[in-house]
Amino acid sequence: MLKDWVKEEKPSDEELSERLEKAREKLATRQMIIKEKNLPVLVVMDGWGAAGKGSVLGRIIKNLDPRFFKCETLSAPTTEENRRPFLYRYFVRIPKQGKISFFDGSWMGEVTSQLLQGDINKRQYKSRLTSIKRFERQLNDNGYLVVKFFFHIDEKTQKKRLKELENDTYTKWRVSEKDIWQNKHYDKCLDVYDEYIEATNQFVAPWYFIDSSSKKWAELQMTEILISSIDTAIANAENEQKAPLLQNTFPMKNTPKLSEIPLDKTMTEEEYKKELEILQARLGELHNELYHKKIPVIIAYEGWDAAGKGGNIKRLAAALDPRGYEVHPIASPEPAEKARHYLWRFWNRLPKDGHIAIFDRTWYGRVMVERLEGFCSENDWQRAYNEINEFEKELADWNAVIIKFWVQIDKDTQLERFTDRQNTPEKQWKITDEDWRNREKWDLYEVAVDEMLQKTSTKFAPWHILESNDKKYARIKALKTVIKAIEKKLAEVDK
Repeated sequence: MLKDWVKEEKPSDEELSERLEKAREKLATRQMIIKEKNLPVLVVMDGWGAAGKGSVLGRIIKNLDPRFFKCETLSAPTTEENRRPFLYRYFVRIPKQGKISFFDGSWMGEVTSQLLQGDINKRQYKSRLTSIKRFERQLNDNGYLVVKFFFHIDEKTQKKRLKELENDTYTKWRVSEKDIWQNKHYDKCLDVYDEYIEATNQFVAPWYFIDSSSKKWAELQMTEILISSIDTAIANAENEQKAPLLQNTFPMKNTPKLSEIPLDKTMTEEEYKKELEILQARLGELHNELYHKKIPVIIAYEGWDAAGKGGNIKRLAAALDPRGYEVHPIASPEPAEKARHYLWRFWNRLPKDGHIAIFDRTWYGRVMVERLEGFCSENDWQRAYNEINEFEKELADWNAVIIKFWVQIDKDTQLERFTDRQNTPEKQWKITDEDWRNREKWDLYEVAVDEMLQKTSTKFAPWHILESNDKKYARIKALKTVIKAIEKKLAEVDK
């Protein structure tokens, strides 16, 4: 694609100046429309070293309201970022609704550099491309406009610019070893960039090439493309175009319906205390191994109100080193969270490698409470099954242990626990009017949960049912399940 690109003829200086003046005014106007329409815009700027990305970006933002855009400079990942999943540092930086984020550098630069330097092999590179395409498609499906620019210059022009920068005391710091290496291996880099662009040129996030032979000309090209892209995105939003539902391609694990799960499993107090002590001691030992081998663990809890999630989490956490885990109670999203992709707030809560994150309620709210309460459209929650599987596949590819619990009780047990909470002063804080309203929708929730279990119990992130009419039994089963999953991962790492 890049190799075959035919440059647009550069206009005369007079025409260029006229068009640029108009384009600057139009883009400033579009920025206010973006704010009014709550359109989040992500502008990706990549390309050759010394191609002038920073200069052009500086020219473009001069005409914009600084309250409604942000510039992110993304070079090589930091040590801290390397302890998170590949997409983490990009996902957490996506803009709010109504704002523009300019990324100077992107996931393209990261993965192509890693391939060229031999830090990843072809198989890993291909996996990263798949992740990138999913990421860009998810953003588009959730209402984002993603515009990607590649700033292009030829080998001789790049070499000349790098020398000019190096010879100036005030600009030589801008020339990196990577830039020099890139120019010396220009043809090799061109092959990789061309292949990357071909693989990631999607309808939802196409690539645009910028002829960077002149700053003003590059600014005009980028500005006019941005205006056109914004106009198209706004028109599509007003036409309420729905994102297509994709077929699941992940390997699945059979999970029974809730009505098929027997809830008569119990254990004595003596058995419970004995097993609890042994299992908590073992989990504590495993936590140390996880830290030393840098294996992250994500434990997700969903279940009926009053099913015993809190007590279950408490027994699990009691076995862990408090410096190496965090429990995340998930409530309704805050305004800043609602203004972004619904998975954004969960990406922000992912643990570092070697640490454990426990979620009390999760991203599955999208296909349960948000579905049943009408907080999102049918297209949104239907599409979310695949988006969630993709999210968890990113975690699995990061080498994380993913354990998902559904805490199951029957309707009569819930009523007993609700009544007990309501009649016991020190427990009344646990019961709310919303709990009673949710109980009235038990049958609807059961249908939604059954569909969730069927469509998101993948082999890399399967669901585990905790029969919790007897809380003691459920706590022991949870500990055993977590221990088994961690031991399996450690054995795989030690091979």
